[in-house]
Amino acid sequence: MSSAEENKAIVRRFLEAHAKGDLDTLREILAPDFVDHRPLPGQEDPDRESYIQFVAERKVAVSDFRIIVEDQMAAEGDRVVSRLTIRFTHDRREIVGFSPTGKEYEVTATIIDRIEDGKIVEEWTEGSDVEEMWKARVEQEIRQRERIEQ
Repeated sequence: MSSAEENKAIVRRFLEAHAKGDLDTLREILAPDFVDHRPLPGQEDPDRESYIQFVAERKVAVSDFRIIVEDQMAAEGDRVVSRLTIRFTHDRREIVGFSPTGKEYEVTATIIDRIEDGKIVEEWTEGSDVEEMWKARVEQEIRQRERIEQ
C-alpha cells in the first residue's frame, strides 16, 4: 500500500499530465480498469480510453489550459482529495457541441481519486464546469438566433 504522500504525488503527476495533454503519462497512471464516476462532457463511457480521448480532443480545442491545485489532502485509506481551479481559453475548435468563443473560462472542481498499486482506479468529480458550459451554450444559441433574425 502506498503512503499518503506517494498517493498525493501520483495525483499531482496525473493532473500535470492532464493539463499538458500528455496521453502517454495518463495511460501510465490510469489503471486499465479505471472508472470515472462523473464522465467529462462528451465522454462516451466512464472508462480509461474514453477519458484519454476526451483529454486529446480538449487539447486541440482549447489553449492555455491550466490546472491549479488549491488544496490537496490524503483522505481515508487510498483516496486523495484535490480542490482545483481550471483555466482555459476556448479558441481553437468545437468541443462537445460548443463552438469556440475565444473567451477565457475559469471553473472550480473538487476531485477524489482512489489509488491502488500506484495507479488511479476511480475518480469522482464535482465542479462548476457544467454551469459554465451551459452559459456558453446559451450565449451561442442567442448569437445564432440574432444572425438568423438579421
